[in-house]
Amino acid sequence: MMKKVKITVKRIVVHQDLIDEYENPIENACNLAEGQVFVANGWRKPEEMCDSAWETMSPFVMTLAHGGEDIYSGWMKNKKSAMISCNDGFRPVSFLLEALDEDADLRRTLSGNTTPD
Repeated sequence: MMKKVKITVKRIVVHQDLIDEYENPIENACNLAEGQVFVANGWRKPEEMCDSAWETMSPFVMTLAHGGEDIYSGWMKNKKSAMISCNDGFRPVSFLLEALDEDADLRRTLSGNTTPD
C-alpha cells in the first residue's frame, strides 16, 4: 500500500545578483513560504505545489510513498526521508520529504470520480 508523504518547505534562497543580471522581470515566481507543509497523497501532486518543484521531487516522493528507504545511502538521519531542492537557479527552495505511516487514498480516478471500494 502506498503511503502519504509530508513535504515541508525548509529554506528559500534568493540570489538577487543573478536575478538582476540574467532574469527577465516576472511576476510571482514563487508563492512558497518557509515552514509551509504539503501532503502528497501517494503519487498525486498536492494542490498549490509549484509545478517545477514537483517535477524535481516527484521521483523521490514516489520512492518514499512506495516504501523506499535510505535514498542517500546514509546521509539522512531518518531513512524514510529526503532533502530535495527545486531546480530554480534564481530562487532555490529546499524541501524535506518524509514518508508518513498513513496510507494514501487512491480511490479517486483521474476524472475525479470516486471508485467503488
